[in-house]
Amino acid sequence: MREIQIGNIKVGGKNPLVLIAGPCVIETERHCLDIAGKIKDIAEQLGIPFIFKSSFDKANRLSMDSYRGPGIKKGFEILRKVKQDIKVPVLTDIHCQKEIVEVSKIADIIQIPAFLCRQTDIVVAAAKTKKVINIKKGQFLAPWDILPIIKKIESTGNKNILITERGVCFGYNNLVTDFRSLSIMRSFGYPVIYDATHSVQLPGAKGGSSGGERKFVEGLSRAGVAFGCDGLFLEVHQEPDKAPCDGPNMIDFKVLERLLKQVKQIEKALCLLSKSREKR
Repeated sequence: MREIQIGNIKVGGKNPLVLIAGPCVIETERHCLDIAGKIKDIAEQLGIPFIFKSSFDKANRLSMDSYRGPGIKKGFEILRKVKQDIKVPVLTDIHCQKEIVEVSKIADIIQIPAFLCRQTDIVVAAAKTKKVINIKKGQFLAPWDILPIIKKIESTGNKNILITERGVCFGYNNLVTDFRSLSIMRSFGYPVIYDATHSVQLPGAKGGSSGGERKFVEGLSRAGVAFGCDGLFLEVHQEPDKAPCDGPNMIDFKVLERLLKQVKQIEKALCLLSKSREKR
């Protein structure tokens, strides 16, 4: 498997599990700095490499009334501040081609949203920046359908790729995780991240917005790490129920810390198991 370098963090291969975490959408500068700082503290105590994530604009909301974020100009100022003050790499998503050049000046990782993962022009334009590209596998895709998208990125000469599993449609307003997809997509040679918080989302379940079942985030995260993934993607908020976007599937700091302690133990057990097999 190819190792992907993001600042001083290496993802994939035999490197430690990485954490990509933050609020769904940027609210204020102070809010982002507080969350990023708190997550970094928790991750550092447990020896987990941390990448901050948040969106400056949620252009794919179901309702016109949904909160979208501060927009590109203000959002970039806040993301830049997080990078400078908290000293962590930053991931954010793009929604159209015209955003890509500006996003590449700030983001260490450019994320292709799940709903846009098949949009060839957007994928190729993002890849041409030579930045690390995180492909969110669409809820409508089989795991093997991600390979042609990888080929689109590779066609530009860019092999800095992450793939993120975030569940697949299971009837109306529901998602389910097929953990086989982690193994299938890792076989394509790039690190795979498991997005446990979006995997418990209930798309459109609240009429104008999505619902979610955060009570399953911990169990799914443990299962994903045990099955085999290179990182966890978790949306985190100090008060999820008051969050303007995706609150029902986000977790708070208390759950985050407990969960990360659990997955570190699973990672340690897997390492011991691997070493035992090598000795046989």
